[in-house]
Amino acid sequence: MTPTRRDFIKFVVAGSIAAGCPIDLSLLASPGDTEPQVDGERFEICHQIRDGKTFAHPPVSKTHDVVIIGGGISGLSAAYFLRSKDFLLLEKEEHWGGNAYREDFQGQGYATASAYDFVASDSAVLAKEIGLEQLPVNSPDPTIINGKWVADTWRGGLDELPYAQSVRDAFKKFRAEMLKLGATKDLERLDSESLSKYLQDYPPELNEWWDAYGRSNWGANAKDTSVYVALEDFIEIASEKPEDTRITLPGGNGAITRKLSEVLLAKFSDRMFTGAATISVDPQKDSVNVTYALGGQLQTVNAKVVIMATPKIIASRIVSGIPDDQIDAMQSIRYAPYPVINMIFDKPVYNRGYDTWCPGNAFTDFIVADWTIRNQPGYKQKYNILTFYTPMQEKDRKKLLTIEGCQKIASNVLTDFKKLLPEFNVDPIEIHMFRRGHPMFVATPGNFTKTIPAARKPLDRVFFANTDSEGPESLAAGGVAASKKGADWVEKRLAGISSRRAAELVGFDV
Repeated sequence: MTPTRRDFIKFVVAGSIAAGCPIDLSLLASPGDTEPQVDGERFEICHQIRDGKTFAHPPVSKTHDVVIIGGGISGLSAAYFLRSKDFLLLEKEEHWGGNAYREDFQGQGYATASAYDFVASDSAVLAKEIGLEQLPVNSPDPTIINGKWVADTWRGGLDELPYAQSVRDAFKKFRAEMLKLGATKDLERLDSESLSKYLQDYPPELNEWWDAYGRSNWGANAKDTSVYVALEDFIEIASEKPEDTRITLPGGNGAITRKLSEVLLAKFSDRMFTGAATISVDPQKDSVNVTYALGGQLQTVNAKVVIMATPKIIASRIVSGIPDDQIDAMQSIRYAPYPVINMIFDKPVYNRGYDTWCPGNAFTDFIVADWTIRNQPGYKQKYNILTFYTPMQEKDRKKLLTIEGCQKIASNVLTDFKKLLPEFNVDPIEIHMFRRGHPMFVATPGNFTKTIPAARKPLDRVFFANTDSEGPESLAAGGVAASKKGADWVEKRLAGISSRRAAELVGFDV
């Protein structure tokens, strides 16, 4: 029997219709559909640079005060802070926002990553400055385990976990010991140790929970997690005084980058380019040459200074003149492949918690896209959009390069979701997948206190600004904090202050 269109769910990869229903891989293309086209991160030129391809550098065509490379939240923020200068902003993707990117379905916004912010963070302050009022999440994280929904997992929920009493007691003991350890504030030691050291005498159920939580928040299983990073989050979710400092809007921090791009494009559209992949950054005696590809053509511009608002894995390959030890530090930072899947339902399926943890599944957790506005007067939820976080092992990154790999990931996520609770055994009307190969730096032991300080040191005329210049986790707030320092450094360099002294003045230990 030939399947009808009703047998298919539209499957979209980063904005392009890719195929049909990911439930049954035999039904991945309905009759009459065109061949699926994978459209996600623009990685072709980046991979050519990684593999050693060289490009001709045309002569300089324009000059600027500052060139900012990378149009995510860090690059957009840097441009905003430096809007009084003659800046050029280059972004290799066809859209602004990077990991903090908002998409919409029938007017309803949802996040493709970077889902929430924190009260009084650098990004929250910036959001308010540009006219956004982020709303409180105010929802302790529940967990779904063995078919049971457990509210406020690490407080009252510990007595509700569907485990043997000995396992529940182990969770309680771990909570007490970790909160006590967090009170020591021994940063250097705690950042150098692996979380698995503190889990080795506990039952596997606890390790499974942390493997999900860590992979979602900082890209690492327990064995690759800095204890300091784990404690920073754990104190927030498990301390006696329940205080949720998270804030957000539909689209997550993508709401911030969208507004930033609108504000900047209104005045500076002639100096902001998407689809512009930077090929090389070459410091000269008193300036920097930047070569980039735009519209199939290579162009070279000259700048007094450059802000690299890109991950160090990219910066280390396109910026010349970086000392060997700094390149080693940059390239020792690990990055987690991290697709994000949004399932769109045409009826309410789940509205019981903002961020719900699901250890032991093809995804780590999922959030409700319109959580913060769902109870506002006059709001009616037409579509229930759930965002699933699907961090992958680094060795599996290649699966994101093919449509078949993406379909399989989405299929596993939907299959596992439908098994969690009886009411989840429904099909979405669409599944949207945003694939990312290297979006989140992994918070490994020593990364925050040793690797990041060594990797972020500015060159004479190049400043490295990105979430992996701040830490301890990969957060939008860190991206904005890094760009503020970068903008301050640029101001000082343009005023004639040396790079080393400017770095000291912005708070770097050089």
